[in-house]
Amino acid sequence: MTAEVAVRRAGGLPRFVALRLVAGVGVLLAVSAIVFTATELAPGDAATAALGPDSDPASVVAMRTELGLDRPAVVRYLDWLWGAVGGDFGVSYVSHRPVSDVIAERAGNTALLGGLAVVLLVPLAIGLGVWSALRAGRAADRIVSGATLGLVSVPEFVIGTVLVVVFAVQLGVLPAVSFVPPGQQPLDSPEILVLPVVTLLAVCLAHNVRLVRAGVREVSAGDAAENARLNGVPEHRVVLRYVLPSALPPALPIFCRYAGFLLGGALIAETMFGYPGLASALVTASAGRDVPVVQAVALVAAAVTVLLNLLGDVLAVLLDPKRGVTR
Repeated sequence: MTAEVAVRRAGGLPRFVALRLVAGVGVLLAVSAIVFTATELAPGDAATAALGPDSDPASVVAMRTELGLDRPAVVRYLDWLWGAVGGDFGVSYVSHRPVSDVIAERAGNTALLGGLAVVLLVPLAIGLGVWSALRAGRAADRIVSGATLGLVSVPEFVIGTVLVVVFAVQLGVLPAVSFVPPGQQPLDSPEILVLPVVTLLAVCLAHNVRLVRAGVREVSAGDAAENARLNGVPEHRVVLRYVLPSALPPALPIFCRYAGFLLGGALIAETMFGYPGLASALVTASAGRDVPVVQAVALVAAAVTVLLNLLGDVLAVLLDPKRGVTR
């Protein structure tokens, strides 16, 4: 069901947004419950992870009591959920710091990485997609189509590995690891961002270039553009007046959804390059069975995904040329 149909059934855009937000809360509750259950079912806990498999049983019991792991799982989950509603995600089992501080410290780095990828994604996808579509069947179009098809078919970790081999190992022009020294920010050494951003961008860019290309080709072959050509309108004016205004708006909501997809890609990029973001914090916390951090990162990622998908649906309605039917 398209966003336009959903809005009509909901009785208008404001009601649609309200219903989607309520559904989003349900999604967040489900995510928190699933993640907590998965961590509970995994063997071991934070105490055994910290003390090791050969630790003294009495020490393990003492640490479990100290961390509150001796309480029933349902009680621990409900306590965490009640605190999360008020913005308190608890205390890390490993670092003993407030989880909110860990999230705040890492979220900015992830936002920087994802933001750079999005800033590059939109103009590159539109530019390459339009350029390729207007040269359909020519060498330029075949090159762009072949390159994007290849990128779509290759997993991100393979792209990242190739980039490291070429630019870090062979050429030595970029660092293989995105290490941020204590007390510094990623922008203090911008070269460490290049390979993670390119890795994160590659697959999303390929998908969106093909999307824009398909939309531009469809509109360019439509009646409005053909009639304009028959009336002697120059090709550049046909493109600017008839093709782009109709072809690009439907692609913008997809960009919002792919921005959410970048969160999943960040897990690979941050882990591969050792970048200190939310995804790498999630991997570290999972290894240490640091449940409060795992829960918080999963909840933040789910919330961002829900909001980006909602933004995409709202844009799809607002940019619909037949929007009058929803009023």
